[in-house]
Amino acid sequence: MTKHKYMTPMIIVSVIVVAALIWTLGGWLVVRNIEKPAYTLVEKREGYEIRDYAPYMVAEVEVTGSRQQGLNAGFRMLADYIFGNNTAKTGIAMTAPVSESASAPIAMTAPVMEQGSNDGKRKVTFSMPSKYTMDSIPKPNNPLVTLREIPAQRVAVKVFGWYAGDSHIQSMESALLSALKKDGFVTTQLPSYAGYNPPFSAPWMRRNEVMVVIEK
Repeated sequence: MTKHKYMTPMIIVSVIVVAALIWTLGGWLVVRNIEKPAYTLVEKREGYEIRDYAPYMVAEVEVTGSRQQGLNAGFRMLADYIFGNNTAKTGIAMTAPVSESASAPIAMTAPVMEQGSNDGKRKVTFSMPSKYTMDSIPKPNNPLVTLREIPAQRVAVKVFGWYAGDSHIQSMESALLSALKKDGFVTTQLPSYAGYNPPFSAPWMRRNEVMVVIEK
């Protein structure tokens, strides 16, 4: 009787551990090969780091509403673009699956970025694979989705984990801006949020960043 009494809790714990491992592995497999914008780490400071980003291209959409509403609406439109709602150019080698139809898939990259503005509008962006140029990348069919080149820039970044709710992101932005002010850096834009994981990722696997462009 005693043996059976302890078997059930052990089985429950074992099931939870296995489920957590599968959840973790699934999240890792999805993001492990996703391309990210290239950067050079300049220095690490207390609570943040300085990076020099190389130029890269983004697909961008402007939305309104709360941060989460904007991210959801922007993500849907941008995902629609990279998953096929675009005009393919002849002779472009696409990522799997290869398509010769009028629309073609574009490889998923990370992070998904969101930036607010003083007029209440928000911009949500996907960075584009580095193999494309403005001339070669398939153009969006949705006129709300635009392509833009981001120039080389120096960025201060604060990395944090777990779920990124509005209050959490705002506190991270405030902490970053306070640290930059204390250290004498001058910001040139409003802060932005970057998320690197799909929605189903385990919270302990998540990578989030708040970042802001600074003067060199």
